[in-house]
Amino acid sequence: MKKVLVIFVLVFSFLIADLSLPKFYVFASDESLKINAKSAYLIDYNSGEVMFSYKENEKLPVASIVKLMTILLTLENLRDEKITLDDVVAASGHAAGMGGSQVFIDAGGNYKIGDMLKSVIVSSANDASVVLSETIAGSEENFVALMNKRAQELGLSGTNYVNCTGLPAANQFSTAKDVAKLLKEVTKYDTYHKYSTIWMDKLIHAGGRESELVNTNKLIRYYNGCDGGKTGSTDEAGYCLAATAKRGELRLIGVVLGAASGKERFAETSDLLNYGFNNFENKKIVSAKDEIANEVKILGGVEKSVKAACKEDIYKLSKKGEGKNYTTKTELIGSIKAPVKQGDVIGKIYVIKDEVVVAEQDIVSLVDVRRATIIDNIMNVIDNWSISK
Repeated sequence: MKKVLVIFVLVFSFLIADLSLPKFYVFASDESLKINAKSAYLIDYNSGEVMFSYKENEKLPVASIVKLMTILLTLENLRDEKITLDDVVAASGHAAGMGGSQVFIDAGGNYKIGDMLKSVIVSSANDASVVLSETIAGSEENFVALMNKRAQELGLSGTNYVNCTGLPAANQFSTAKDVAKLLKEVTKYDTYHKYSTIWMDKLIHAGGRESELVNTNKLIRYYNGCDGGKTGSTDEAGYCLAATAKRGELRLIGVVLGAASGKERFAETSDLLNYGFNNFENKKIVSAKDEIANEVKILGGVEKSVKAACKEDIYKLSKKGEGKNYTTKTELIGSIKAPVKQGDVIGKIYVIKDEVVVAEQDIVSLVDVRRATIIDNIMNVIDNWSISK
């Protein structure tokens, strides 16, 4: 009942607010930036704002970039403690039989999940991808169902998966826009960067046999600030690359699909990232570490009010040299019944520019507040009586 009341109050207060709906700008693309690939997309990681787009919604085969979803599901299972990096699993014959890019695992061989994940992230190993899929879902087929389910949850409306590797398959496709969203999600994980920044390494098999791991994303070594990404190439997909790079407060995600050569995909992705870093800057408008000045009253709690803050940092992107005249507006519910849990949504904060809402974020409770018991109320009366004497 408490949650229903909170939702009603929040919705009502937001509806009557004299504000436009959130507006996320798509900046005019620089005509000097020429892209020969079939599709390209460049976004700011923090705000999600678009700096450049070219046929970003065209459905295309993306080859091994499919593995970004395999990586994401593995990272999420690690986060949820369903698996650990040190878990040892046996490789199936199906996994060991994968062609294309591989680390030549042994059928029936035992491998750590961490080594399999590293092999996928660094060397785009098809066999290691299947090991991960079978470990998490029991079979590659079951895992693909999870991949498509997660794609729907993330709003990847132009994506469909048929396998976990990106090997050619009918009706498997994605878009530059969806790939950017997916890499944005993967980039959140420290475990991903633990492996994505490796240039060269080895996978040691039982018996001492070694497989060389070399990062397929050359920008890791040759582009300033690049610390992640995923390559892909097949005859049908051409040469594809999604990459992320960070300089100062600005992290970018660039995607190029269907380039004519490996050299061209790296060059055009570098051009995208250069365009972003040369022309844009990022500013933190609201910090999640800063408490909201106003407080929400607690009814029937051991505390009379609760401190709150923005759920996540709010960044805004702007072209260099342009003014950044942003204001904020806070909408908090008037009161809430105890108990309150840390992280409960108790309002909204809006970022406004030129009378238009350009970003919004939930305001959440910073602490737990339990419901007051009879003893708490008696002690409160005694304390107040003592003070009044």
